Amino acid sequence: MQIKSLSARLSVTSQIALAEMTEIAAAGFKSIICNRPDGESSDQPAFADIEAAALRAGLIARYIPVIPGQASPQHVADFQAAIAEVPGPVLAYCRSGARSTMLWQMSQLAGNHAAPNPNV
Repeated sequence: MQIKSLSARLSVTSQIALAEMTEIAAAGFKSIICNRPDGESSDQPAFADIEAAALRAGLIARYIPVIPGQASPQHVADFQAAIAEVPGPVLAYCRSGARSTMLWQMSQLAGNHAAPNPNV
């Protein structure tokens, strides 16, 4: 798993495996965001399975699926809201990390700088 830090609060990576949840939590992440729609590839775990494994590892999980090339302003707003709402640091993932990176870049360009929740 190659993790790329985009900010103090957000990092991105490619598809994560169920067995990697403990490693993700041990790396200090508190939450994950999935930007990959279920069924995009036959070898990817379903989000429900990812979420269950995340919860067992003490992580919060959010699902904001984006079809490649079809990110909308609503996806960007949902992504930024999720980052602000969940405990950080946050690890977002998709097939390669590119969609998650693009959502973050679009949120920065749009000026959607939601402040992190001070209670988490």
